[in-house]
Amino acid sequence: MPTITVDRLDHGAHAGASGHVLPGSDTIDQAQQERMWETVVWDDPVNLMSYVSYVFRRHFGFDRERAEKLMLQVHHRGSAVVAEGERAAMEMHVEALHEYGLWATLQQGGQP
Repeated sequence: MPTITVDRLDHGAHAGASGHVLPGSDTIDQAQQERMWETVVWDDPVNLMSYVSYVFRRHFGFDRERAEKLMLQVHHRGSAVVAEGERAAMEMHVEALHEYGLWATLQQGGQP
């Protein structure tokens, strides 16, 4: 079975076992890659940038630098992938981010 190498980032302990993504580069088979999903946060005209950064630190356990980098990506590019993993874990992230008042969606990994 072919393998795919994916760069992945640590998304914090709050993600749960199925949502953990370890630092570095992991080799995974194509079937596993097809099961990967992403949590995407979108820019909105309501939330302050400092609040978005706070949510990333609080929910995902990101350090300040990582949270601000993702927040700026959301602000300047319109969106950022903030977590990747199994669908159920990513759905839980989306729901939690909605509870914080952020606009978040789920997409299958590898989407533009």
